[in-house]
Amino acid sequence: MFDKLHSTLVQQAPGFLRFPVKLVPASVQQKVMLETLKRVFHEALDDGEFEFLENRWLEVHVRDINLKSFISFVDDKLVVRSDIDNADVRFSGDINDLILIAARKEDPDTLFFQRRLLIEGDTELGLEVKNLMDSVDLDSLPSALRQALFTLADFVQKGLQSTPNVNEAQYAHKI
Repeated sequence: MFDKLHSTLVQQAPGFLRFPVKLVPASVQQKVMLETLKRVFHEALDDGEFEFLENRWLEVHVRDINLKSFISFVDDKLVVRSDIDNADVRFSGDINDLILIAARKEDPDTLFFQRRLLIEGDTELGLEVKNLMDSVDLDSLPSALRQALFTLADFVQKGLQSTPNVNEAQYAHKI
C-alpha cells in the first residue's frame, strides 16, 4: 500500500506543482534559478568555463510543470531570463527525469535515446552544456543542497520503480 502511495505521489507531483509555479513571478523564478546555478557551477564560473555560452542562449524547459528558463553568459556574468525569442539550444524534460539527471541517478544519454530528454538546436553547444553539467563535482555542493538533491532523487527513483504487483497488493492482508 505504501509503495503504491509513494508511486502515485511521485507521478502526480508535477500536476500539483504546475499551479504554484504559475503563481511565482518570473523575476523570482529567474533569481532563484540564477542563485542556484551560481552555487552549483561556482568552480566552473571561476575557471571561465562558461565562455562557450557567451551571447548564446540555452533554454531549459521543464515540460510537465511548464517552467522555462533561458540561460546565457554575458559580460563575464551568468544571466537568466524568462523569455527569449530564439534559444540556440533547448533541453526539455519532465521534472522527475531532470532531478534524476542532476543527482546522477540517470544518464542523460539514456533518457535522450528514450525520448524522455529532448535536446534541440545547436548540437555542438548542447554537447558543451552536457559536458559542463557532467564536470560538476557534486561533493563540492553545499552539504544541505547536496543532501536535499540526493534525498529527493532517491524518493523519485524509488517512486518511479515501485509499481506494485497487483497480486501482492491483493493478497497482502492474508499474511
